[in-house]
Amino acid sequence: MSENIASIDQRRALRKRANFTAVVTDVITGQPIGHLGNLSANGMLLISTHPPRSEAIYQVSLSLPGLGSSPQSIEVGIQEQWHEAAASPGQVWSGYRIVAIDDADAALLDAWLEQPERD
Repeated sequence: MSENIASIDQRRALRKRANFTAVVTDVITGQPIGHLGNLSANGMLLISTHPPRSEAIYQVSLSLPGLGSSPQSIEVGIQEQWHEAAASPGQVWSGYRIVAIDDADAALLDAWLEQPERD
């Protein structure tokens, strides 16, 4: 691995794979926009059936399991950074940057990210 790529990887927040089905819903329309592939404190990978608009901004909600007796819902503002057709026909993978999150939801996200991954 080149030194440049290694330094870029070190600046990125670690992403945690979603080993559960988490539907990500557009808060404005109430419609699902995809399901979670992975999540970090700074962004997420969504898997959907339609590509987003380039650099689109969404206010979304999703539920995170394992933070109590029932899944905890968080709401975040996200901006599309890239998207591409997935290997599976009819799927689009999209990378989003978190651009807005309130303190309470950020604390829930941090708590979820600190939990060990389960298979």
